[in-house]
Amino acid sequence: MSALPRVTRRRAVTAAVALVLIAAATVWAVLPERADWTAQDLRISVRSGPADDQPVDLDARFLLPRERSGKVPAVLLAHGFGGSKDSVRSDAESLAARGYAVLTWTAQGFGASTGEIHLDSPDWEVKDAQRLLDWLAQRPEVQTDAAGDPRVGVIGGSYGGALALLLAGQDQRVDAIVPSITWNDLSRAFLPQSAATSATGVFKKGWAGVFFGSSSGGDNPACGRFAADVCAAYLSMATTGTPDQASLDLLRRSSPATVLDKIKAPSLLIQGAVDTLFPLSEADQNARGIAATGTPVKVAWFTGGHDGGAGPRSDQDRVKYLTAQWLDHYLKGEGAAPGDDFTWSRVAGFSALDRDLVTNGYSTPAYPGVTGSGTTEVTVTGQAQPIANPPNGNPGAISSLPGLGSRLSSLLSGNVATDLPGQHATFVSAPLTSTINVAGSPTLRLRAASPTGEAVLFVKLYDLDQGGTPTLSAGLAAPVRLTGLPAEIGAAQPVTVTLPAIVRQLEAGHTLQVVVATSDQAFLTPAAPATYTVAVDGQVTLPTLTGTAIASPAAIYWYALGALIVAVLLGLAILSIVRRARRRRRVTTVNAELADTPLVVSGLRKAYKDGFVAVEEIGFTVERGQVVGLLGPNGAGKTTTLRVLMGLTTPTAGEIHVFGHRLVPGAQILSRVGALVEGPGFLPHLTGQQNLEAYWRATGRPWEDARFDEALEIAGLGSSVHRKTKNYSHGMRQRLAIAQAMLGLPELLVLDEPTDGLDPPQIAEMRRVLQRYATDGRAVLVSSHLLAEVEQTCTHAVVVNKGRIVASGPVDDIVGESPSVAIDVTDVPAATEILTGLGVRSVTPDGATGLIVDMNGTPRAEVVASLVRAGVGVDRVVPRRRLEDAFLALVGDNSRGSGDR
Repeated sequence: MSALPRVTRRRAVTAAVALVLIAAATVWAVLPERADWTAQDLRISVRSGPADDQPVDLDARFLLPRERSGKVPAVLLAHGFGGSKDSVRSDAESLAARGYAVLTWTAQGFGASTGEIHLDSPDWEVKDAQRLLDWLAQRPEVQTDAAGDPRVGVIGGSYGGALALLLAGQDQRVDAIVPSITWNDLSRAFLPQSAATSATGVFKKGWAGVFFGSSSGGDNPACGRFAADVCAAYLSMATTGTPDQASLDLLRRSSPATVLDKIKAPSLLIQGAVDTLFPLSEADQNARGIAATGTPVKVAWFTGGHDGGAGPRSDQDRVKYLTAQWLDHYLKGEGAAPGDDFTWSRVAGFSALDRDLVTNGYSTPAYPGVTGSGTTEVTVTGQAQPIANPPNGNPGAISSLPGLGSRLSSLLSGNVATDLPGQHATFVSAPLTSTINVAGSPTLRLRAASPTGEAVLFVKLYDLDQGGTPTLSAGLAAPVRLTGLPAEIGAAQPVTVTLPAIVRQLEAGHTLQVVVATSDQAFLTPAAPATYTVAVDGQVTLPTLTGTAIASPAAIYWYALGALIVAVLLGLAILSIVRRARRRRRVTTVNAELADTPLVVSGLRKAYKDGFVAVEEIGFTVERGQVVGLLGPNGAGKTTTLRVLMGLTTPTAGEIHVFGHRLVPGAQILSRVGALVEGPGFLPHLTGQQNLEAYWRATGRPWEDARFDEALEIAGLGSSVHRKTKNYSHGMRQRLAIAQAMLGLPELLVLDEPTDGLDPPQIAEMRRVLQRYATDGRAVLVSSHLLAEVEQTCTHAVVVNKGRIVASGPVDDIVGESPSVAIDVTDVPAATEILTGLGVRSVTPDGATGLIVDMNGTPRAEVVASLVRAGVGVDRVVPRRRLEDAFLALVGDNSRGSGDR
């Protein structure tokens, strides 16, 4: 199954640019993935241009199902900007395997095809596609509806998506289309204006530069293989920032907006929510224009786009299923009509297992547009503020990085956005009292004053979490060009600004921040410096949307394959239920006597198939309020014991009870346990806080259960939590890992070598962290080889040697009677000389006034009396036997030295 939108290699630009420009040659679907097709590469010559007098050779590929009975419907498969027929190869093969004749080609001006790039002009690229329809109609393998009329669907993403719309509007032979992440009006896409004024929009120089910098070859070094009129339009707009009428006319000729009323082919419109090039509003305009004539239209949003790629796997499956359903019904006549319900998704977390974002999908019976099915108003406050427009837009703020967008940073963290001091005004709401599910275009009222009478502004809506970390959803900003402005803000009239449509869950406790900026690196701003004054009038209106959660589309497809597969799936399901029931009986068995005890390990044994016995027999208990140290030499079985405890491996024998629940891998009771076992792992480009938030959301548990602030306070991270983890020291990473284990304040905390790699001050702070945690009935189990720290940190210890426990209990009891004493004296040099003369084994300094004395059988009273007689004051005498002494006495040199398994 191919991942869509399809990404391919560019020939004349960097790989990073390629990832965006070729994004999604198609978003479609399919489950069969066998090599049961035939493919033929060929050259198709067409007559192009307004007068049909310009010859163009198109590099094409034709695929057919290997096994077919009679003629089959066809699919015309178009690639994205900068791509070729090879960009969509796997998609074409999957379609052919599904039973379609597939014709894909390299558009003129790209790859091995001749001609120039005219931006999907009706007189050029669209006319080329019409000639390809003629070619399909002549193929004996292709089903036809009439002479010269093939049964055909058109699929494409971005550049190819616009072609599908324009072709369907220009040629009524098209029977179904699936355009994705594409435009409605190319002039609005590259000159967006977010306020209802007559002023020209703001030139999107970043994306325009990516397009025009990606075409190599041709006779014009400035524009590569672009046609002369397209090149002239670009150079003019990139220089002045405002288009002349000829440039506007050219862009609008290449816009589906001009032909929507002529489209009769049922249309499935797929658009990405992470797209600063063609945002959700472009698909909204296409949907409304096509539906106005009664043509069947279905809209689907996914969490990808030109800045987000194909989206998470769960989204890809949903989009693929919808596309296959659409084609099969309207081309093959199979299945019921798909209907016009609307589906969308939003990011729900991050999967550490498959390194992918996780989304939740929803549906409603009808498409609500970008205004949502309801609204919520949030008040933002702030005085009118002066902001400076920098000369030539430099330095410029960053809202997104056209061509280099990151799905993770855009959707999950939003950490790309940067606003510059003096160049932006901020208006902030109170903390939200409830969760708001935003799906659509927020609006607000803006007032502005300018000494020049004009201003270009960028309005952004940030989501601030409880720690103050801002997220600009998908890097989307609303550019506004205002004219006729007064010089004083008091005379300014409010203008309604419509922000780009977003899909985001704003959580209770978060705040909204409206930022009005004067610059943005993605846009061309006025060259002359000026100072504006701006104000936001109170309310931000948020479109809201609720829907029904949708099941996995892949599962729906498989259930439709037939009775045999259904029977197999049911059999597997029954087997799974039986296994789960058995496991549930084991997991939910509760020992009432142990229900209030955090941990009871009894008779634990772990042996491997090669005969190695990591744990022979271990049993101990951890009570509430205790900090228990698990000690032992290398290879004693400490880490293996912790791995069994966390459900990472199964024991050969024995039982572990956590709060009375018998533990097995995946047991729900593990949600009451926090752990750091075998080292931390974080995403380096995210801050500490963003890493913690991503981890918690991936658990699927409610945010209010995280007790985020309490965990951070106990861990003592301070302001460092807002720094990117790639800049963390080893000690800070370790403390962040401890904070992650503490999220939700689990009642049992299990840590493997938490002080590993820390310097002495950090170790001392970690000691205080663990002692603070073991309050309010919580408990800590810590494995460590730093015996002095265990002695100062832990209330109890379990000493393991050769897979068995050799001692356990309170640390003081394990240390026991001491052959040594600790003495505080008034004169350390004199006391050292006197004690050495008494015949003691050793005298070791301990701080400024202390000595550790190994008595060697000398009576304690004689030691004290000798010091006093010599005039040395004695302030304290206490027995001292270090845990290290006890440890060595218990295990000696009996270490396997092979490390834990």
